[in-house]
Amino acid sequence: MHHEDQEFLQDGEKESLTERYFGLTTVKFFIAAGVVLIVGVYMGFIFFGDNSLSVLLELEEHQNYLNNDIERLKAENAELQKQYFELKELDADSQ
Repeated sequence: MHHEDQEFLQDGEKESLTERYFGLTTVKFFIAAGVVLIVGVYMGFIFFGDNSLSVLLELEEHQNYLNNDIERLKAENAELQKQYFELKELDADSQ
């Protein structure tokens, strides 16, 4: 600490560790640390929690898979219906 800074401190008053290293009073330091911690936990939930970005991307991928499966099953169903009606016509012709 500089000699001029020491003159501003009154007799018996000591500069705290947080004031020396961070320029904040101890209370302000703990408030700032708490805010940083809360924001960090919140961001963690946003990226990795139950309602996170990764879950959204997984659900979109699963939706694409299901849409492709629906199209495949529709085409398969149309082919099977075609075969069914062809067999039904052959059966009707033989009677």
